Amino acid sequence: MPEQLRHTDTVRPEWIDYNGHLPEPYYVLVFGDATTALMDRTGMDSGYREATGCSLYTVEGHVRYLREIGPDAALEVRTRVLGRDAKRLRLWHELHVDGRLRATEELMCLHVGPGGTAPFPDDVAAALDSLVTPGEPEHAGRSIAAIGREEVHRPST
Repeated sequence: MPEQLRHTDTVRPEWIDYNGHLPEPYYVLVFGDATTALMDRTGMDSGYREATGCSLYTVEGHVRYLREIGPDAALEVRTRVLGRDAKRLRLWHELHVDGRLRATEELMCLHVGPGGTAPFPDDVAAALDSLVTPGEPEHAGRSIAAIGREEVHRPST
């Protein structure tokens, strides 16, 4: 099985909200940094981006917030490549604190250049392929469940 990519960070004081916890945007910020680490690892680093004008663009994402994260927490994001085709990449991030899963993010990314979507170069494609892991996490591919479709539910006043 391919080695799992890991990105680490620490919750900064300015990231903590009025409830004393890490709020939504900072989970996504940390996951974004983990995506950048994957790009660096697979040849889509700053030099590549500058030379080609190509990068990954996130076109769809689904975050699950499973447990609260408090001040000064040591964060570890474990990243899996679930699959790719010529121009798309599907990623799975898991955010852990003290070995416990706190959040997940699933992403669909496009490889985009100055002229729009572009195929991955062969060396980048091979690097991504080497990171594909067999099987999928239990919650991969899920969406938010529909509620209230038959009638609109409004809180009483």
